[in-house]
Amino acid sequence: MSGSVMTATAGREETVTIHGRQVAFRDYPGGGVPLLLLHGVGSTADSWEPAAAELAQSGTRVIVLDLPGHGRSSKESGDYSLGALASTLRDLMDHLDVPRAILVGHSLGGGIALQFSYQFPHRCAGLVLVASGGLGTEANFALRAATLPGAGVVMRVAINDSTVRWASGVGQQLNRVGARPQILSEAAVARMSRLSEPGQRNSFLATLRAVVDFSGQRVSALEKLHVSGDRPVLIVWGERDPIIPMTHGSQAHDLLANSELVVFAGAGHEPHRHDPSRFAALVADWSVRAA
Repeated sequence: MSGSVMTATAGREETVTIHGRQVAFRDYPGGGVPLLLLHGVGSTADSWEPAAAELAQSGTRVIVLDLPGHGRSSKESGDYSLGALASTLRDLMDHLDVPRAILVGHSLGGGIALQFSYQFPHRCAGLVLVASGGLGTEANFALRAATLPGAGVVMRVAINDSTVRWASGVGQQLNRVGARPQILSEAAVARMSRLSEPGQRNSFLATLRAVVDFSGQRVSALEKLHVSGDRPVLIVWGERDPIIPMTHGSQAHDLLANSELVVFAGAGHEPHRHDPSRFAALVADWSVRAA
């Protein structure tokens, strides 16, 4: 079962039940091989805007989903492993009658895209890995700390309406003088606000702990990259990424014969938000060449 509504940007918002889970997505009409956009842990489909809308203006079909446990998708306990999430993508593609797609994955979404390409190679027409997880072991200390026992209790006490308002206010003040750190960016404060909700917080921790522990990233696709053969891969990274080192992207580029690496100068962990117009133009041009 599913329900849908059109947004002002002409993307159809829909929710579909897949194996008992509600999965929400936004579908921009277009032709060619669709682009399937996957966000990072603790984020939502909205993190792709306005890049997704600009990509859709190129005439390509763009599908952006809220991963299970995130955004408008259901947040009950369950399997949040990369394999389970990759299978959810396959089932969503079946629902939409999409035989093949180019997967565009940011951070955790990149790890899911890599897992999907390994599990369902005939359904993957190409990969766009944006500051992707799964390409090395290093990870930001805050993410590693969130996997420790008792982290949920600490987050419940530390993240509330008052602390979110404080972070937002400080971030805005620093922004006025051009000194706003990424930890207090609008996107970061929005993630903090979502984590104040128990269901969102629990699913965030379950998803994170499936791929990260205190030592770093638990899952690496490096030893499987050779399986991709000549599948086209675009790697995009922010020069100043504080979450996942840019060296992960460089190393993957060296291992993948049919890959391109583009670094966004001055960008952090979200190059698609740092310069959405450049990102959309880059991916639109690359996808035409890769198809």
